[in-house]
Amino acid sequence: MITKHVVVVPYNKQWQNYFLQIKTELTNVLGHLVIGIEHVGSTSVQGLSAKPIIDIDVVIKDYSVLLNVISALRKIGYQHEGNLGIIGREAFKYDGKEHLCQHHLYVCPEDSPELRRHIAFRDYLQAHPDAVREYSRIKEEGAKLFPDNIDRYIEHKSTFIEKIYAEIGI
Repeated sequence: MITKHVVVVPYNKQWQNYFLQIKTELTNVLGHLVIGIEHVGSTSVQGLSAKPIIDIDVVIKDYSVLLNVISALRKIGYQHEGNLGIIGREAFKYDGKEHLCQHHLYVCPEDSPELRRHIAFRDYLQAHPDAVREYSRIKEEGAKLFPDNIDRYIEHKSTFIEKIYAEIGI
């Protein structure tokens, strides 16, 4: 799903529940094919302003199970889109998920650098409330400055993100 209009809202306690609803549906169809389902992205960090879209990384052992995962996800309305230019992360779009919160779904092998970045960034923010406040400010500012330009919004946040990556060694 491509963001056409950038909207950043204050943290919503319901985001964790929305993630759990999606995770339950995924777990029911994927079962033993996966080794984890991670809530990543801004909605996974308490107190962080975010676009109200749940980011989910489904963790697989390696690519040997990917075709089975794609087949299982297809049965519940997800379509594989490939890696969309990011190695180590397979993207999925969906139809017929009106009963769930809007979300982005990715499948990553456990050794994926992208997965490692997502989890490290999330964990850093969860442990640093000052960073959460600053990142919220930057995201809200970016949404006001660039409400119709997702690329400029992302660019606006990038200095902060790169600073955190450097601090955690990623």
